[in-house]
Amino acid sequence: MKSTGASAAGKALPLDRILSGDCVAEMQKLPPKSVDLIFADPPYNLQLKGDLHRPDNSRVDAVNNAWDRFASFRAYDRFTNAWMEAARRLLKDDGAIWVIGSYHNVFRLGVCLQDLGFWVLNDVIWRKSNPMPNFRGKRLTNAHETMIWAAKSDSGRPTFNYDALKALNDGVQMRSDWVLPICSGHERLKDACGKKAHPTQKPESLLHRVLVGSTNPGDVVLDPFFGSGTTGAVARKLGRHFIGIEREAAYRAVAEKRIANVRRLDATALEVSQSRRADPRVPFGQIVERGMLHPGEKLYALNGRGAARVRADGTLVGADITGSIHQVGAALEGAPSCNGWTYWGFRKAGRTIPIDMLREQIRAEMRA
Repeated sequence: MKSTGASAAGKALPLDRILSGDCVAEMQKLPPKSVDLIFADPPYNLQLKGDLHRPDNSRVDAVNNAWDRFASFRAYDRFTNAWMEAARRLLKDDGAIWVIGSYHNVFRLGVCLQDLGFWVLNDVIWRKSNPMPNFRGKRLTNAHETMIWAAKSDSGRPTFNYDALKALNDGVQMRSDWVLPICSGHERLKDACGKKAHPTQKPESLLHRVLVGSTNPGDVVLDPFFGSGTTGAVARKLGRHFIGIEREAAYRAVAEKRIANVRRLDATALEVSQSRRADPRVPFGQIVERGMLHPGEKLYALNGRGAARVRADGTLVGADITGSIHQVGAALEGAPSCNGWTYWGFRKAGRTIPIDMLREQIRAEMRA
């Protein structure tokens, strides 16, 4: 994990490394607009008072570390504002941030994000399929955490691999409630004494979904609260670069060892389903200009319900209507809209071929 790369500002980035120190101070050393995505799992400020015990009187291994204690809400807000300002400076204009929290802090995180100019895209509920029960029986079992996904600004165009997430979800559009288990069993890292190496270790399944959905191979992902290194481990596996910041030496040691054992997937396995929305736009008139179809040539509805002729300007003329491939198709179907590219075909050697095949030929040339 010694590689470095050049940022947009021309300075070297400490790619695939864990930086030691305070997150704000370390972020201020990095060049501006050099990071594609930030995943932040900040202290929750749980405000725990005393130990928590199970009904059998055994003590629950809860979050009671010094890094999760703040003197007041005002102190926590100052801390949040400082690291978010530093993070925003590092994001590219089309970059995005994911912030995760519980009911103790997520509302304060959301206010700070909006106050700093971030544009909230979604809040995602991570519903834990195996949550820790409420041992005191005085409140509902806390079975979820909230993630906020935000662009750097309302004009930003962050990566969103819609079709990849849909494929992950068995071909169904991905929703904003994710049912995933918390870390347990072999995934839960332990220290030399057999205790949890980190009290809030996130499952790799959560980061897998975040990175597949909102980054591409080769992107730079920053995690300013690196902890046990889940972000780095998943980024390495998926062919993304990471920059981690962690001030606790014990956590850095665990993360370094963990990431060193991760096998990076080969290039073929890193490819994901691409959205057609990202493809270059090809006007139907370009098909005519290039002689792929000729004025006067007849197009046929693939469902067999109509036909129209191509005109020199790329419009179609049917029995009772003249217009674009989409307008004429919609009129024939009596529908408010129609995708003409998938509606029309042309005849060749006795076969009806979708005109979308011609568009794909041009797109392939544009990508080459």
